[in-house]
Amino acid sequence: MPKIRRGNYVFLAWIGDHSPPHVHVYEKDKLILKWDLENEVAMKGTPTRRILRLIRELRDEGFL
Repeated sequence: MPKIRRGNYVFLAWIGDHSPPHVHVYEKDKLILKWDLENEVAMKGTPTRRILRLIRELRDEGFL
């Protein structure tokens, strides 16, 4: 997945990265969330409603 900017956030996920499938969320170059896409739980950090909405949108658009 390419680097995707939404709002003040940058979302990154790599094909072939370690399991489970997850996305890294950065704000101002700082990792604020690592989100498990398979189980829909935080692996690191605390998600906000806005970030969860953006992740859902990215999934619906086929980016995640």
